[in-house]
Amino acid sequence: MLRHIALFRFKPEATDEQISAAMGALSALPDQIDALRKFRFGPDAGITDGAWDFAVVAVLDDADDYAEYRDHPAHVAALRDYVVPLLSEAARIQFESEGESAPRTQGSPRPI
Repeated sequence: MLRHIALFRFKPEATDEQISAAMGALSALPDQIDALRKFRFGPDAGITDGAWDFAVVAVLDDADDYAEYRDHPAHVAALRDYVVPLLSEAARIQFESEGESAPRTQGSPRPI
């Protein structure tokens, strides 16, 4: 299994309505991208000062599935139209998560 994690910091001028629209765009991705086994996202819980504002976690079978997700037109459009305009900073990482299996999930993702 491969995990992809993206962390976002929003611009100070990003509104709650814009962030909600971005979450709506992200929530549509599991129904459009078969490579996603699990897909969760949500705002920071506010427990630690200096944390990122928002996280996305995707679980995929392998690097090929990650590339399918990364390059999928629905994902590209969600980032371009809803997420990237709100960002002041982003970080991404992919790592192997051995010994884990996950059935493919469809439907509305739950926040992290």
